Order: sequence, then structure tokens, then C-alpha cells
Amino acid sequence: MKPRYFSRQLLYGLFSIVLMVVSLGGLTAYGEEAPEARESSAAEGADQPSAETQPKVPVIEAPQESETPEPLPIDVPSESETGIREEIQSLRQSLTQRREALSQLIERKSYADSRLEVLNKEYESLGARLETAGLGLTESYAKLLQRRLDRLEQQHLADDLSVIVNEQLEAARVEQFRLEEIGAVLPSGDDVDRRLTDERERLLTDLKEAVAEHIDLLTGYFDTITALQDRIAAYKVLVRQRLFWLPSEEPFSAETFGELIGSIGWLMSASQWLGILKDVPASVEERLPSIMFLLVALVVLLAYRKRIRQRLISTGESVGNVSVDRIGLTLSALTDSLLLALPPVIILVLAALMLDRGGEFADGLAKGLRSAALLYLLLGAVRQIALPGGVAEVHFHWQPGTLAAIRRGIPRLLLLLLPVTLITRLTENPVGADYESSLGRVVFAIASLALAMFAYRLFRALRNGKAELERSRFYQLVQVAAVVTPLFFTGISLVGYHYTAVQLEGILFISICWLVLVALLHFVGLRALSVRERRIRLLRLREQRATEQREADDRNATEPSGDARPSSLDLPEVDLHDINTQSTTLLRVASFALALVGLWLLWSPVVPALRIFDEIILWTVGEGDAALAITFGDLILSLLVAVATILAARNLPGTLEVMVLSRMQLAPGTGYAITTIATYLIVILGVVFALGALGAQWSKLQWLVAALGVGLGFGLQEIVANFVSGIILLFERPIRVGDTVTIGGVTGTVSRIRIRATTLVDWDHKEQIIPNKTFVTQDLTNWTLSDSITRVIVTVGVAYGTDIDEVQDLLTELVHQNERVVEDPAPAVFCTGLADSSINFEMRVFVKSMAEIMPLGHELRSAVTRKLHEAGIEIPFPQRDIHIRSAAALGPVASAQGRDPAAEL
Repeated sequence: MKPRYFSRQLLYGLFSIVLMVVSLGGLTAYGEEAPEARESSAAEGADQPSAETQPKVPVIEAPQESETPEPLPIDVPSESETGIREEIQSLRQSLTQRREALSQLIERKSYADSRLEVLNKEYESLGARLETAGLGLTESYAKLLQRRLDRLEQQHLADDLSVIVNEQLEAARVEQFRLEEIGAVLPSGDDVDRRLTDERERLLTDLKEAVAEHIDLLTGYFDTITALQDRIAAYKVLVRQRLFWLPSEEPFSAETFGELIGSIGWLMSASQWLGILKDVPASVEERLPSIMFLLVALVVLLAYRKRIRQRLISTGESVGNVSVDRIGLTLSALTDSLLLALPPVIILVLAALMLDRGGEFADGLAKGLRSAALLYLLLGAVRQIALPGGVAEVHFHWQPGTLAAIRRGIPRLLLLLLPVTLITRLTENPVGADYESSLGRVVFAIASLALAMFAYRLFRALRNGKAELERSRFYQLVQVAAVVTPLFFTGISLVGYHYTAVQLEGILFISICWLVLVALLHFVGLRALSVRERRIRLLRLREQRATEQREADDRNATEPSGDARPSSLDLPEVDLHDINTQSTTLLRVASFALALVGLWLLWSPVVPALRIFDEIILWTVGEGDAALAITFGDLILSLLVAVATILAARNLPGTLEVMVLSRMQLAPGTGYAITTIATYLIVILGVVFALGALGAQWSKLQWLVAALGVGLGFGLQEIVANFVSGIILLFERPIRVGDTVTIGGVTGTVSRIRIRATTLVDWDHKEQIIPNKTFVTQDLTNWTLSDSITRVIVTVGVAYGTDIDEVQDLLTELVHQNERVVEDPAPAVFCTGLADSSINFEMRVFVKSMAEIMPLGHELRSAVTRKLHEAGIEIPFPQRDIHIRSAAALGPVASAQGRDPAAEL
């Protein structure tokens, strides 16, 4: 293995592992406290407390292992008295254990039911009060709601509770089945004491009843804890939704400046930082394997940094060279850009791991470092992509002004956002909650101003040099929105809606990151299409030259024959311009759909207005409990599916040609068949999903299928037969475009194959439209299916008395001298008959194609005539004996028959 290859694989492997470790290390997005993210993490009880913070005690603990009764140690009942006594003892012990488990489970279920009842009442009461109050609530009430939310964060179920209950339920069901089997094979015990067998049977029955009761209680308990978990999650969603639209702080005032000074003193307190240093050794000892791994990865990345940069530059040298360019170069360059952005990220993660087991201050700082690490990974990767000689410049061809703005703006942005992220996470932690109103809002305002300035400079760079953007109203609106939105968040934070502003800006940041990722994927797709298009163009150029040469040879062979050949063949291929247009359109639609889906998932839990479509019911399908309500959102989804189906069906051929078919050695007919069938499948699936979104129940449409069957039987039989036959022709390929075929007495060249009919151009240059069913059901002769070589027979007659061997030698010599005659199969000359006037010979020769049959016949007959004349061999005329009778001799006979002899002569 080459060292360079080994180092490349090592770096790529380290990159994947480091990213996994970084993700598992607890990196969270800048807006990680978005409602949907916090809901899922809190509901699962996944938060890990620091050593000195209040741990989250589960509301309901998981059952202990001792609460699961052991299975009955009996497989086959005994027939001896001693064995029965032992089984009775085992049955009593199992029954005691089962009843103890039942008692414990009853207590657990009673406690869970009480917690669920209290939580339901509390939830309904709060919901009613909030609905009555509307939005007319103050920041004091918001703080109370925040406390309620903090309490709910502590109320979670044990992580393994559902798993253990399911295991207990499964074990009880297995035990119930075993007891039934044991009871079914109990021996009569005629030779032992009857009281023992009766006691065993009674205990077995009691144990069965206890197990059945245990199963019922476990099922109810599982339903209770599931309902409790769902209620906790819904309760937190209710509180967060109302908190989102309530002021969380007092408006920013002069008093806030005094608090700001105190918060700065708290932040710079030496005792805080000294306390952190004391806990670092314990954190390092606990996380030593992870820390050592990250240190090794950091050293390797720093040692190979120069080589990675050189490889990144070298990948751009092959871009544009059709013979060596490939999409793998772009993917490698993107990976190298991420590798170059990793070292600072690893350093931040290392610092977070070293502080992860400190006090509350260290815990908040560790969370801030994780957030800062992910922030640097995102922005640092974009900066590496935009560097000179990087992916954006060489592979994607972004505007120089835009790249310059990114290179200058991201370092400045990171310089502000990294400390802001640390401070924000500190103030969100309980240790800094008192300073969130002052210090938290100030740093939030600084971050928002930095984002607004960056957006302004970036859009200004995009606009420079592009007149269409200068005149575009839409672009101007987007630019204004990008600049004003962070400033708007700053304003609502200063007037008291700080919680709302933080959530919105956090989700906005995630949305921008998502759009950047979609944009990168879009440009990677465009790059892949560009590479394939240039590769296909080169291959098509070579194929075109070869085809032109073959056509020229065919024309030279056909022109003297007097037979017409089609001027052009309708090969089922997509033009390169159409390929590019279709592929780009489909990629643009896919990117837009992906971006839209991501934005919907991010913003719909936050903005209730986006869920209004699901509340507008248009109609219902079905009756009773099975009734399905069709909403306005379902209608929009159905329309989107329909539009996506149309776009996909229109642009599929080009995309398949670029991404799949061009990589395979397929005949044109096969590629056309694949694209046709794929288009039909897309249309069918699109119709099914679109109608399914509107509540169409296919099981109730038998009448439609029956009507369609009747229609096919009466009026559409021939059309469907030709349609199916066209599909068979495309896949089986008994004929291809350019083949010479004979069917139904018509001989011609196939010029077009369509889904209903095939077009032949005969030798008179007439187009014959033949239904596809004819090619499948009738006898077909394809002269050029697997081999275009065709036999030609030329007949020659010589006078009687001619030397047969001499004639055969002369004709054989003539055959071998003709250039149109192929050597394999070899030509032959035979004497085929003794006719009335001549001795007949046949010259059996083979030509390369049907176009040479007529020219070869002409050449052979001319040469034979000339050669036989030179050799003095006569080509005889047909000989006939004519007997003439005189009119005098015919007179009496003709007169007797009533005929005129003169007229007969």
C-alpha cells in the first residue's frame, strides 16, 4: 500500500470518527432550546446533570429485577408421589412470588394513576385559565410559567421503565403459555395419593389465575405510564407555547445597566474560575479515553494540515479536464475543507470535556463550549470552502465578490459569536439565571447586530456587478428581511420578550444552516451533472463520428442500387441540451422541496399560524370511528404531490440519461424503454399518493376497475394490445431503429419505435405506419438483428457442350475478385440443373448488408457476360420448336367444325 494512499484513508477515517465523537459529546445547535428539540430531549430524560446540580429524580422508578417472578421450574409433571410433593412445593413458592409481584405492581399502578390524575387536572386547569386570559399576561405570570416548566423538566419517567414493563409482560405471557401446557398433560396419578394430585391441580389453577391477573395489571400499568409520559410532554408543549408569546423579562431600563455591572463582576470573579481549575483533574480522569483520542486526532490533523491543503488545491487542477474530471474530486475537496476546520472544534470540545464534571458555573461553561464548537464547525467549514483555491471558487465557480465577503465576514463574526455563545449558555444555566435579563440581553443584542452587519455585506457583494439583481424587487425584499430580522429580534428582546427572541433567532440560525447545507448539496448536484454532461458530450462526439463514417459507407453502397434509405433515424435519445435542462430543473425542484420541508419542520412547532391548515376540515371520508377528516393541509399536500409528479415525469429522461443510463452499455432502445417505464411508474405512484392524501380508498373502487375492464374488452382492446406490444418491443428488442425488416410483405428500415406503432421506410421512401401488435403476433424477418450479412444467388446458363469444370472455375474466379463479396461465409459456385436450352449454374455469395445486393448482382452479371464472351462460351437463347401446318390441309377439318382456317393462321 502506498504511503500517500494510507495517509488519505487514515485522515478520512479519523474525520468520520471525530465527527461521531463530537456529536456524541453533546454538541448542540445555537438554537438548541427550540421547543421541538427541548421537548424530545426532556421527554426522554436525556439531560445529564453536573456533579453539584440538583439531579433529575424520575417520577416513577423502574421496577427492580426482584419484582419479576422466576418461571416455574417444571417442564413435565411427575407421576411419582415424591415428584408430586416437590412440584407442590415449587408451585406454592411460585404462587407466593407471583402474589408479591402483584402486590407491588398494584402499588405502582395506583401511584401512577394518581400522578396521571393530578397531572391531567393540572393540565386542564392551566389550559382553561390560559385560554381565558389570552395574551393579556404579564412578565410575572411568565416567570411563574417558567417555574412550572422547570418543575415539569424534573418530572420524567425512568429511561428503561417501558422496556422493563414490556419484558415483564412478555415473561408473564410465556409463563401463562407454559402453565397451560403443563395443565394439559397432567397425569391421572392413579397409583399415588389422590389428595396430592388434587392439591397440585388446585395450586396450578391458582397460579394460572395469578399470572392472568398479573398480565392484566401489567397491560394497564403500561397504558398508564404511556399516558403519563404523553401528558408530561403535552404539558410542557402547552407551557412553552404560551411562554413563547409572553414577556419573560422587564423592559430594558436604567436599572438594567446597574444589573449589567454586577453581572460583569460575577462573570470576572476570580473565585468562579479558580473553582473550575480545581475540578479539572477529576473531569480529565473520568473522560481520559475520550480526551486522549481527541488529542491524538488533533495532533494528526495539525501534522497533516499542510498536506490536506495541498491535496485540496490539487483536486482543483483537474476540474474542467474531461478525461480526468469526476465528481469524486469535489467530494474529496469538501471532506478536506471539513478536516481543515476541525482543529479549533476539537480544542473547544476538549475544553468542554475537561469542565464537564465541575460545579454549576463549569457546567454552564461546558455547555457554552459545546455550542461554540458546533458554531465554529459550521462557520469554519463555510470559510474553508470559500478560501482561494477552495471548493466554492474552483469547483462551484461562485462570484469573487461573494467569496471575498465570506472570507472577511466569517472571522469577524466568529470573533463576536464565540464569546457571546459562551455567555449566553452561562446565563441560561441556573447559576447565571439572575443575569439573563441584563448580561444575556446585551450579548444577544451584540450577536444580532453582528449577524445583521454580516448579512448586509454579503448581500451587497452578491448584488455588485449583477444588473438583474439590482432591479429585482424580490431580491431587495430578501436583503431587507435578512438585515432587519436580527434587529427586530433585538428590539423585542429589549422590550421584554427575550425568551421569544432567543428561540426565534436560534431557529432562524438553524434554518440558515439548513439552507446553506441544501445549497451545497445543490451545487454538488450541479457539478455532478456538469461532469457527466461533458463526459457524455465527448462520448457522443466520438459515436457521431463513427456513425457518420458508417452512414457514408452505406450511402456509397446504396446510391447505385436505386433503393431509398431513410435520411435520418429517430433514435430514442435525449438531446444534450434537453438533458441538461431537464436534469437542472429536477435538481432545482428537489433542492427547493428539501429546503421547504426542513423549514416547515423547524418553524411549524413554533408558529401556530403554520398549523392552521390542519384545522380547516373540508370533508370527511367514512363513517363512525373510522371517519377520516380531510383538511386544507391535505389538499395542499395533494396538489404539491401532483405538481412534483408532473415535474418529475417531464424531467426524468434527462436525469436518468445523465446519472444512470450513460454509465451503462445499453442500446438506444433499452434506454428508451427504461425511461418510458420509469415515467409511467412515477405517474401512477403520483396519482395514488395524491388521491390517497384526499382520502381515496382504493378498496372501495371495485366498480371503477370493473368499468375499466368492460371498456378494455369493448373499445380499448386494440389500443391496449398495441401499448403492451410496444413495451415488449422496447424490452425484448426483436427490432431496433435502423434494422431492415420484412413483415406482411413490406420490407423497409425501422426509423421510429413508438409506444403504439412503429414506422418503416421502404425502398420507395414511403413511410409505413405498422401497429406494434403486428410485430408481436405475425411472422417477422429481421435482416439485420444479430448479423447484417445476407446471401445473394446469381443464376447463369451456358450452352450444351460447354466444359462444366471450366465454367465453374471462371465463375469462382469472378466471385473472389469482387470486393463486395465477404470471405466468411465463403462463396460457392454449383451446377444446379440441365434445362431445356442451357446448363444452369448458381453463384452463391454473401454481402455485408442488404444495400449491396443490387450493386453486387449488377457487377457479377456484367463480369460473367464479359468473361464468358472472352472465353468463347455461349450463353444460349431459349430454344422452341414451331410446327406449321398448311391451310389446305386444315381446310376440311376446320370447315367441318365451323371455323375459318385463314383466321386461325
